[in-house]
Amino acid sequence: MKRLLFRSVLGIIGALLAVGCSRSVPFAPFSSPNPWADDYTSLSSMDEYRSWGTYNVHDPSCRKLGDYYYMYSTDAIYRENRQEAAEKGVPLGYIQVRRSKDLVQWEFLGWAFPEIPQEAVAWVRAHADGEGATNIWAPYIIPCRDKYRLYYCVSAFGRKSSYIGLAEADSPEGPWTQKGCVVKTDDTTPMNAIDPTVVVDPSSGKWWMHYGSFFGGLYCVELNPESGLTQTEGDLGHLVARRAHYRKDNLEAPELFYHPDRKQYYLFTSYDPLMTTYNVRVSRSDKAEGPFIDFFGEEVKDTTNNLPILTAPYRFANHPGWAGTAHCGVLAADDGRYFMVHQGRLSPGNLMMDLHVRQLFFTEEGWPVVSPERYAGSKPRTFSQEDLAGEWEVIQLHEPQYERQLAAGQILWGEGELKEEEWNRSFAIRFEPDGRLQDGRGTWSFQKEKQLLTLDLDEEVVNNLIIFAGHDWENETETVLFTGLDIHGRSVWGKRVK
Repeated sequence: MKRLLFRSVLGIIGALLAVGCSRSVPFAPFSSPNPWADDYTSLSSMDEYRSWGTYNVHDPSCRKLGDYYYMYSTDAIYRENRQEAAEKGVPLGYIQVRRSKDLVQWEFLGWAFPEIPQEAVAWVRAHADGEGATNIWAPYIIPCRDKYRLYYCVSAFGRKSSYIGLAEADSPEGPWTQKGCVVKTDDTTPMNAIDPTVVVDPSSGKWWMHYGSFFGGLYCVELNPESGLTQTEGDLGHLVARRAHYRKDNLEAPELFYHPDRKQYYLFTSYDPLMTTYNVRVSRSDKAEGPFIDFFGEEVKDTTNNLPILTAPYRFANHPGWAGTAHCGVLAADDGRYFMVHQGRLSPGNLMMDLHVRQLFFTEEGWPVVSPERYAGSKPRTFSQEDLAGEWEVIQLHEPQYERQLAAGQILWGEGELKEEEWNRSFAIRFEPDGRLQDGRGTWSFQKEKQLLTLDLDEEVVNNLIIFAGHDWENETETVLFTGLDIHGRSVWGKRVK
């Protein structure tokens, strides 16, 4: 018995020593393979659609509904071949549907509708010289009591001949019943009826839909909570956001998200051409219907280019880079974390559309910022100052500088690759253990209690950068990441690589 007791005591002491040792050893990045490849050329034939879990994702809307996160998206497909699809019995054009239990592994369920609603097709083609209405764009999902409402749009490219419709179902997987038209536009209206997003004011119970594009900007209209259609028939709403040169400088894809603790509405929007310099901006308001204010206190309907900028084309080392990083959805996860989902176009061709799921944080000033990396599977952990010493890659995002010739807010055919000056590239910097940056480039300091980093780099101070655990997609490791905003309203990203 004494020998057994002695062994038990030794075991407890050993365990305590092991814990103490583990705390004294600084964190180091460790291997963690990516769950899927970026290039899905080998899975691009029409009958491979069951393998499109994270592929061909465009304009996603995502929400936790029951046991799964459900995602609905535009039916945009790399190397689409409608003849092949018809021969193999694959439906195309009717809203892609996916589900996941962990925001990492996604199951492609198929398409929401059996056809494009005929009322939408008739409206669009009657006002677009018989063209358009070949697929469904930018769906948005929202639960309502014991039903699910799916908003969607049908349009003709480069025209204001557009239709936002509503369908309802008892299950997130359908079948869906068409409930009618929410708003429709044509060449006589200032706005364009695409890209719906819907939010419910928790204090008043009012429903609001934001929608629109570079044609006249983004608009907000009140909905009838009972029907899901507009409160007043024929109402097209009021202006919320606009850019000065709106016929050329693209603004689209509103995503309205309410933060219950901050009691703020955040309006995420997308700027510029979707295949290249697509980037996400954000503004906020105390009211769902606005007005929305940007980083510098400007109203976003005042035709200025607004900040903050959260994502833009970027390239870390060991990767060809991502373009088209916008048209986002925002969601709350079960564990209290927030995420932003959007497409990313794999460079250099920028034709393949991969799902990006980025953890989303809020700064001490109340602005959303996102992870530098496109993965939701990392486990949270707390870091010490020792853990941050090492080699880092840092990206300071900037607005697109290159002046492109555009049509309907998009690039011209043949200009789908990024110019060198359009990239946000990473640069290497070492965090020395004593708080200096290598080569005398500045200093860094860390608040362990708040897990916040201050970076004084080349005489520009960035405060309150959020430190967190994340996946280094380019190097297939788990590591330390940071994200935040500089004084100019531009995202600053970093990851420790050694």
